[in-house]
Amino acid sequence: MFDISTLKFGTDGLIPAVVVDTETKRVLTLAYMNAESLRISMEEGCTCFWSRSRKKLWRKGETSGNFQHIVSITADCDRDALVVEVRKDGPACHLGTDSCFSETVFYGEEPPGFQYEDLMEMLRGRKANPKEGSYTTYLFEKGLDKILKKVGEETTEVILAAKDEDRANTVYEIGDLMYHVMVLMIEAGIGLDEVKREMASRHVIDHKVKQEKMIE
Repeated sequence: MFDISTLKFGTDGLIPAVVVDTETKRVLTLAYMNAESLRISMEEGCTCFWSRSRKKLWRKGETSGNFQHIVSITADCDRDALVVEVRKDGPACHLGTDSCFSETVFYGEEPPGFQYEDLMEMLRGRKANPKEGSYTTYLFEKGLDKILKKVGEETTEVILAAKDEDRANTVYEIGDLMYHVMVLMIEAGIGLDEVKREMASRHVIDHKVKQEKMIE
């Protein structure tokens, strides 16, 4: 059993806590805990931090509803920093984005390829902080009916392109459809992790195909 008393809190009584999404392994935020907030976190199973700006305990999700359910807390080798893996109920950042870390400062090598998580974070940002002239902001301002209409239109475009056997245009239209579906997901409050869990729960073998083979 880990001895909590061996942790090395700073002269201010705080220890940094790196909060990580247990499913995506993405860093969500860097916060600070004191002995009391760490104890509360362990007892309640949700993150509780010490707010350095407000000088008070801060239970994540207390006002926003975006609780972070703790999976594990790990100390580093020097016992002066923590990694807190969580399952989150919503955005980690007060700006409405999935993670507080969204501003790329530098790429040491070739930039990474496209990531759905990055697009979802950008979309959340546009909804939380509208930007003038942004098409995404326009969709969110028009609301659900407009978004659903665009999803329907893009679905039709995919069908027409595929029917024409136009590979390049089909790929292009699929990209448009996927973008609009993700806008819909943000509007409906659906996360990528929910869709991933749904897909993972399905059988590999299609039941209808399996039944047809049994009939044969």
